This record gives sequence, structure tokens and C-alpha cells, in this order.
Amino acid sequence: MAGAPVFGHVGSAQPGDLFHSRLELSLLGQHRPRRAGVCATAALGAESIILADQYEDDEIHEDYFWYAGHGARDAKTGHQIADQDLSYRNQGLIRSQETGQPVRVFRRVDVAPAPWQFRYEGLWRVVAHEYAVGKSGFKVYRFRIEPFRERAA
Repeated sequence: MAGAPVFGHVGSAQPGDLFHSRLELSLLGQHRPRRAGVCATAALGAESIILADQYEDDEIHEDYFWYAGHGARDAKTGHQIADQDLSYRNQGLIRSQETGQPVRVFRRVDVAPAPWQFRYEGLWRVVAHEYAVGKSGFKVYRFRIEPFRERAA
């Protein structure tokens, strides 16, 4: 993942914009990892995440969501197969909670005729996290993420 982290919008992307693939997101600098759902560094925080709507411990609500952290999942089912550890990606999400920096959120959507596209959901922020037993009986990091609102000066 070369290049300096960007916290906020990248280029002219606006909420609602659609992207064809993870490769396109990566090449445009929107979400740089081509496979991982979290783009982050432990020191600086999370730039972007992808909601894949396939992980059992994600919890989506209209005005916020709980995002299950990175790691220890079966690649095919999305089920936890071990406890998550405090990887640099999970550390990055915690760092974003501490700094209040915005995180770009992309969501996998099924748009005809080409399934598996991604929609830009805009800027969000991490407001809380927990490390608790998930639905498969393993410990997972979960991050509460809410819409980002600029603070008045």
C-alpha cells in the first residue's frame, strides 16, 4: 500500500458513486487494499473500510452500524474460526476512534447487470469499539460507526 494516507474524500468521489470492483477502488486510491476490508495503519488510523454484508457480527442500522474487525474469518463463509487479534488494521480503527478522523465507507451492492459493485457511502467516524464474544463463540473486535459531521469552529 504505497502512498500517503488520505482521511476524507478522494478526488471527486461523492456518496452514491458506484465502482466496478475492488481493483478499481484500489487503482483510484479510494480503498487501496485489493482484498482486505480495512485500509489502515496502527499509528495514523483507518482511511477506508468496505461493508461486504457477509460477516455475521456486522450489524447494520439506518443511522449507524457495528463493523466486525479484521481477521480470523473463514474466507468462504465469513464465519469466525478463531479469536481476532489486535492487528494493525484493528489498531487503525481504534486510532480513528481516538482522533475522530473521517473514514471512507464503501458497501458491496448487487447492481444489475454487473453484480459485486461497490457504492461509496460517504464519510463516517468510529465512535466506540468492543472486544466481545461473537456469534460463532470467538472474540471479535466490533466498531460502532456513525455518519461523520464536521465540528463547528
